[in-house]
Amino acid sequence: MLPRRPRGPLQAVRRRSQELKLQVDDLLSESQLKGALESNKRQDIYQRCVQLKQAIDENKATLQKLKKADEAAPVGNYDQRKEEEQALLDKLTHQLQELAVAMSKENATKTDARTEKEKDAHSTEEEPDGNDDGDNGDSGDSGDEDEGEEDSEESSGREEESEEEEEQQGADSLREAANKEYVALGDFTAQQDGDLTFKKGEILLIIEKKPDGWWIAKNAKGNEGLIPRTYLEPYNKEKEEQESSEEDVEVVDETADGTEVKQRTDSHWSAVQKALSEQINTVDALAMMGAIPMGFRPSTLFQLLEEGNQFRASHFLQPELTASQLAFRDLIRPRPSRISLVLTLWSCKMIPLPGTSIQVLSRHVRLCVFDGSKVLSNIHTVRATWQPKRPKTWAFSPQVTGILPCLLSGDCFIRSNSSSPDLGILFELGISYIRNSTGERGELSCGWAFLKLFDASGVPVPAKTYELFLNGGTPYEKGVEVDPSVSRRAHNSIFHQMLSMRRQPQLLVKLRSLNQRSRNILSLLPETLIGSMCCSHLLVFYRQILGDVLLKDRTNPQSADLISHPMLASFPQLLEQPEVLDALRSSWAEKESTLKRSEKRDRELLKASFLLVYHDCVLPLLHTTLLPPFRWAEEETEAARWKIIADFLRQTHENEGALQALLSQGGVHEPFDLSEQVFDFLGAGRRSPS
Repeated sequence: MLPRRPRGPLQAVRRRSQELKLQVDDLLSESQLKGALESNKRQDIYQRCVQLKQAIDENKATLQKLKKADEAAPVGNYDQRKEEEQALLDKLTHQLQELAVAMSKENATKTDARTEKEKDAHSTEEEPDGNDDGDNGDSGDSGDEDEGEEDSEESSGREEESEEEEEQQGADSLREAANKEYVALGDFTAQQDGDLTFKKGEILLIIEKKPDGWWIAKNAKGNEGLIPRTYLEPYNKEKEEQESSEEDVEVVDETADGTEVKQRTDSHWSAVQKALSEQINTVDALAMMGAIPMGFRPSTLFQLLEEGNQFRASHFLQPELTASQLAFRDLIRPRPSRISLVLTLWSCKMIPLPGTSIQVLSRHVRLCVFDGSKVLSNIHTVRATWQPKRPKTWAFSPQVTGILPCLLSGDCFIRSNSSSPDLGILFELGISYIRNSTGERGELSCGWAFLKLFDASGVPVPAKTYELFLNGGTPYEKGVEVDPSVSRRAHNSIFHQMLSMRRQPQLLVKLRSLNQRSRNILSLLPETLIGSMCCSHLLVFYRQILGDVLLKDRTNPQSADLISHPMLASFPQLLEQPEVLDALRSSWAEKESTLKRSEKRDRELLKASFLLVYHDCVLPLLHTTLLPPFRWAEEETEAARWKIIADFLRQTHENEGALQALLSQGGVHEPFDLSEQVFDFLGAGRRSPS
């Protein structure tokens, strides 16, 4: 009998993969059983997910180290079999990640519900009276019998009183909960008849509070039904008004010697903390399963952008009113600024990659002026490019034919007039993603860095290239690494520590001083603003035309009437659509190339020509029904918009104007709305803090 041939390394890995697959299938089947909904069972399933994930990672590492030369005997289609095993292990990892996320979500929800239920039950309980007397003598004593009868009567009376008190307290608790307003913390859809559907932020009136955690409530429309207690928190209108009024108030403490110590209370962290907490459970679960690095967080700056327009460039471009709101303080002459420089984004290196369960739609950097506590400017976004061969390296300002899209331009201007000694630039690296299993979209921060612009003595930092190491977490967290596994792999030797430093995520930026031409251009912009250098001349035109309309063209300077000016009314909308902004850049560059040198020195002629180009290019694109709505990080939508805009510009160039394109049968536009053509300078203007 021939001896059994020893199993090769690849065969051993494949056998181990099949064993892991059987264990994962058993775990998935077990999670579908009815008993899997219990808390202890969910916790056990979650722990087994983590253990299986570790075993799969070990098998992956072994598979990656295998070489064809290690086999004792020839193996046919070696590379193909190795790729099949890798795909199987990736599939198992993805299944475990989804199961762990589901178990962690259900566990968190049930834990909250159980906690609230215990609190409600505890509030309705009454501690028993502890004044019961012990045995006072023998049972044969007649006096003791009389006393025992009296004690029994008293104890029975106390029990009846206790029951009455409990009933009274229960009724009081129900009355206390009744007619009290609560605010919904999330969306809830009715599961069965009698439930009440509500949305996040909706104010609900509680009619009856039940100890099982399901309350009877009424919404603003008068509909009644059962709602879960875990979705609610008390609504305190006075507290919210007080918090909103005290948001920017400084707290002043006095020490024993009378010295005042000022503390910052104007942090934006409280504004986004609630929004981030809604996503943190899913992010933590994905991080624990290895789908994303441990230092990734929901994007802080993205949440601020979603709060409103106060952190957008269109807000900071509006005229600033004085405290009396009777005059403008930044439209008369060029405004000097404490910070006025140009920053170039070079590249990002060693940025960790998310797992296979997440599809990355966009890589980008968001930057703003920051003082360690509060965002002091608009938030500017620059999209990065990358190569499949080097996915951990991001680049900016790629070489393209024609004009470089403003969204990809890494040259940014920075202006700020803040007197804060901690003034600097906050960089947040982020990705837009979609989950393959659920289709859920989101924004993740891949790390952040802060470049301080002044040293301890108040001297500006030199203009040079800076290599900034990224921090994990949010800008309000300290000591968090983007990828802690890099530090864990480092040894004690200096050589290995140097190698570990090279593996840390980094951002390369360069500060550049301004030449005279750039300084003159930026001095015409507001005191605080961040934007792309390639669009700075367009912003200057807007500010100059805005100043002419508000200060020269109005017959009555004290009038607060709406101003009919389509360009001023639509320019903020233009800034939110980078493709249309690039179309304006291209059209103006073409028009400017036809002007004579003497005409280029005539500012009034330039402004009139710019208005004609704007009306010929931007207004038709903003109101056409052929152009799909702008959606961030949607490749198909962006490609369709670029094609429609390119076709429109080509027709406009061939016909020497947009009139023929507007009158053509294929040109369909939205109905004319007069309210979209007027400019409300009082409503759009910024209030001066002083």
